[in-house]
Amino acid sequence: MSDKKVLILANYSKSGVSEQVGTLEPWIRQRAEVVATLDVDQLPTADLPPTDLCVVLGGDGTLLAAARALAGTNTPLLGVNMGKLGFLAEFNIEQMREHFDGVLTGKILPTRRIMLEVSVQQHGEKTFSSPAANEVAITAGTPFRIIDLDVSRGSEKIAKYLGDGLVVATPTGSTGYNMSIGGPIIEPTVDAVAISPLAAHTLSMRPIVVQTDQPIVVRAVRVNVGTSVMVDGQLTCGLCDGNVVEIRRADHATLIVPHPEHGFFQTLTTKLKWGHNPHRGE
Repeated sequence: MSDKKVLILANYSKSGVSEQVGTLEPWIRQRAEVVATLDVDQLPTADLPPTDLCVVLGGDGTLLAAARALAGTNTPLLGVNMGKLGFLAEFNIEQMREHFDGVLTGKILPTRRIMLEVSVQQHGEKTFSSPAANEVAITAGTPFRIIDLDVSRGSEKIAKYLGDGLVVATPTGSTGYNMSIGGPIIEPTVDAVAISPLAAHTLSMRPIVVQTDQPIVVRAVRVNVGTSVMVDGQLTCGLCDGNVVEIRRADHATLIVPHPEHGFFQTLTTKLKWGHNPHRGE
């Protein structure tokens, strides 16, 4: 048995997860020390023990919650898909069992992916902060009028965004909300973010990719009562006129264990049907 410490994190609300944890936990205990088995709902208040690997059973959303909870611990995440798409959680149960020993021994290495730190300030005081693995989105909300956002990178102004808001996505998140609004796909290990407008009220406003060496600062010039900052589609914070949102690259990265037999572009093709030929069904 390895001396590695393993944390099992599961989304028990998904069908079949409880049964899989029941059979998988003793199997892992034969190979490593299981320090805890937790429900994803416990993460906001859980005191997470030091661990060498986190096995995440659920879907991509569960893995994102784990990434934020373990931010700064340098813990690799091995995602086992019990959901629908499984773009980040690349393994099924059988594949996880097949490759688990390779992960423990270091034969299969995790990929380092940048994370973001987002904060909201009101009158110079910080009212909200959180790490982000996928994206930070600012959405107009009720009563759904156009909102006005001034966006800068460091001391250089980028543009005024008029529309329904914007999405700042990491490479990991570039295939999520960002992609659905026409933003660019970025290879996972690239040190850059995409800034993509939401329903921009001008034909000239297009998504851009920028370096992360300086913070992105978004000033809320005019927003709605329901305008909010959304982190990874899971955390929200209200936004008011005059608030400042600062988004910077975090000092720590997300470590995600890749499937050793599936490259990034193969996953794009199989999971998102990227590059399929509509004429031949290829």
